[in-house]
Amino acid sequence: MRKRQNDVYSRYRRAEKTSLFLETIQRLWENPGAKVGIVLFAVIVAACVFAPVVAPYDVNETDIKNLFAGPSAAHFCGTDAMGRDLFTRLLYGGRYSLALGLCAAVFGSALGIVIGSIAGYFGGKTETLIMRLMDIWSSLPSILLCILISAVLGPGFFNTVLALSVGNVPIGVRLIRGQILAERSKEYLEAAESIKCSRISIMFRHLLPNVISPVIVDATMGIGMTITMAAALSYIGLGVQPPTPEWGAMLADARSHILNYPYLIMFPGLIIALTVLAINLIGDGLRDALDPKLRK
Repeated sequence: MRKRQNDVYSRYRRAEKTSLFLETIQRLWENPGAKVGIVLFAVIVAACVFAPVVAPYDVNETDIKNLFAGPSAAHFCGTDAMGRDLFTRLLYGGRYSLALGLCAAVFGSALGIVIGSIAGYFGGKTETLIMRLMDIWSSLPSILLCILISAVLGPGFFNTVLALSVGNVPIGVRLIRGQILAERSKEYLEAAESIKCSRISIMFRHLLPNVISPVIVDATMGIGMTITMAAALSYIGLGVQPPTPEWGAMLADARSHILNYPYLIMFPGLIIALTVLAINLIGDGLRDALDPKLRK
């Protein structure tokens, strides 16, 4: 009988989570701004993922006869100083820029969730120690910290991801800690403690699913900021290195030709702006979709 009741309850919980997920997706899609962001971001991601099919040239193919060629039917966005097709390099460069933004945002948010959960749930001296470390951490400008870590570890994809992740940790810690402090005295946690659930189980199985919504929104918004910071690191030579195409590295290559060939810096800057705009629109819509006060 007890097992049967547990099975019924488990099916009910799964159905409830599924309906809540579907309702959130529906609310997100019904948001006009979020819909524009989703479509725009999907187009950019699809074009970058299928770059070998979409791109008209090889990423490092040079055309000596068409150095600094302007936008034309043969080269949609023109060519660079080595005669490489700019449109092709934008597509392949998006793979690195989007991967940097996504990996850094996810890794930084995940680390912030773990640390913030420990600080919020255990409290006391543990919370005090962690939050004072976060105060010190937050006092350092994120871009300066990224530059310092990249300079120490050296350029490269994984080192750049690590450098970019560091700046996202304190924000995630504070968000999760604040949410957990508001939830810590709720009855369902007392019930979990009364049946001898472990602290790890209470934190990550019972507590975290009820407080993670703000972190999801913050991580989504953080992807756009991380892409911008990745471009900044590549621009100063500490990110992805040439000849690997990356939007920030393309901006760095074009800075000495900005007066004579402005399209070289215009197109990479435009695609970065559109990508960040799309992600911010999705983040705004996701915030509204996850807000329980706006649910009918």
